Amino acid sequence: MNCDPLFVGLDESFNVLPAPPSWLTGHLLRKDCVLAPIPAADYAKHSDELALVPEIGICSKGEVGSVLVFGNRPLEDMRDIALPTDSSSSVALLKYLFKARGIDPRPVEMGPDLDTMLERCDGALLIGDRALDRAKLNPELVRLDLGQAWLELTGQPMVFGVFAARKDTPIEAVKTAHAALLTRLESFETNSLTREKVLLHAHLHSDMSLSRLNRYFGEVFNRLDDEHVYGLEEFLRRCCGMEHPISFLW
Repeated sequence: MNCDPLFVGLDESFNVLPAPPSWLTGHLLRKDCVLAPIPAADYAKHSDELALVPEIGICSKGEVGSVLVFGNRPLEDMRDIALPTDSSSSVALLKYLFKARGIDPRPVEMGPDLDTMLERCDGALLIGDRALDRAKLNPELVRLDLGQAWLELTGQPMVFGVFAARKDTPIEAVKTAHAALLTRLESFETNSLTREKVLLHAHLHSDMSLSRLNRYFGEVFNRLDDEHVYGLEEFLRRCCGMEHPISFLW
């Protein structure tokens, strides 16, 4: 859902491949696609093969609403926490936040199903649409919003996902795809009718109300500006151990 402003209404000449964030990294590395939104942590891992494209990402500044820790007890009392297998950025960020708070629950990798996770562990990390849906159904279980926690700790906005391409992909193909996505984003930001269509699409594919979705697309947004690039650099350095500068294709 957090990429709907970019992909809803995209020219039909583009073939959109839907997949979880970590799967898209594999598709990109295997040359299945020209351009993909991938976890920022995956970019750090594969920065020798991948480069970023400018201006678009999956960003927040404070509360994000879709990257959440759930649990039946306070964070400080959690003995173990279930971590989903579908997002490396959120896992890296959570481990950093726990370390900063001086707590160390045992990590357990599991599929992203909250009920199963909490049957086995005291806490559970969920991302994306699943996190939004379960926060609506079980608000009393929400213990931490990772976007808000990162801002409070560092003073920086958070970039959970980046748009990347292989360095050996023909640059004109990447620029064409990038321009199409940027056109959709600019329309979403400036055209009320486009925004309404995106909200309706998201509403029809989720259990979220239109008013909650309207608020969500203010919490999570796709405009990667200079401030968020700086926040991204901080995340990659602190949480992923990436020491060299970010590489943009242009």
